[in-house]
Amino acid sequence: MVISLFLTETILEQWFDPRHAHTQNKKQLVTLTMELDSLAEEVRKKDQFISLFRGFLTGDTDSSSVDSFRQGVNIDRNFTIDLSTAPIDSQFRQEFEIGGQADQIKLNSSSELLEVFFYSPITGLISRKYNLKEDHFGVDVVSKRNEPVMSVAGGTVILSSWTQDSGYVIAIQHSSDLISIYKHNAELLKKTGNFVNGGEVIAIIGNTGDLTDGPHLHFELWYKGNTVDPEDFVTF
Repeated sequence: MVISLFLTETILEQWFDPRHAHTQNKKQLVTLTMELDSLAEEVRKKDQFISLFRGFLTGDTDSSSVDSFRQGVNIDRNFTIDLSTAPIDSQFRQEFEIGGQADQIKLNSSSELLEVFFYSPITGLISRKYNLKEDHFGVDVVSKRNEPVMSVAGGTVILSSWTQDSGYVIAIQHSSDLISIYKHNAELLKKTGNFVNGGEVIAIIGNTGDLTDGPHLHFELWYKGNTVDPEDFVTF
């Protein structure tokens, strides 16, 4: 009888007491606010990462920005950007510990990256392979003159610009914390912010920039803040 009376009073309170509804609404508002704050923080961190990565490629990142990120920036899915291995300039490259980095980026068969279908960025022959010991963080592919360069997967263009060393460069952010980079192009066909599909033409092969000795595509893959060997995932 007592339990029945208690349940009846509780139900009636929920139906007719405005204070109960107000309390419930307040709790829901607090929960939604916390979720929005968390999402906003993730967006902020991702924007910082993209901005910093553009700086790496263009050489515009100053020392104060680098120092503020050297401890790493945590993004969703425990994504940590280890800036001690970022190729900013020769001084930082000399700090690389090749063996440690190789262990860090070694991928097993269950990796998300191995489940991604990659289009070939260009049809050609590899003239220089990926080699961490030589600070060569991608592969060089020679092909026919004016051959189109294609995106290896769907994503958003985060950089489409000229750099002194690499000429016309385009970089695309994909899912699974993956970024692809295409250097030494003769012409860029997409702008920053454009969405591209896998296999879509984004540039024309070229010979631009100081660090080139002939027409070719220099292609890099970055996974969770580290370089990986493109030949492990892409067929050329």
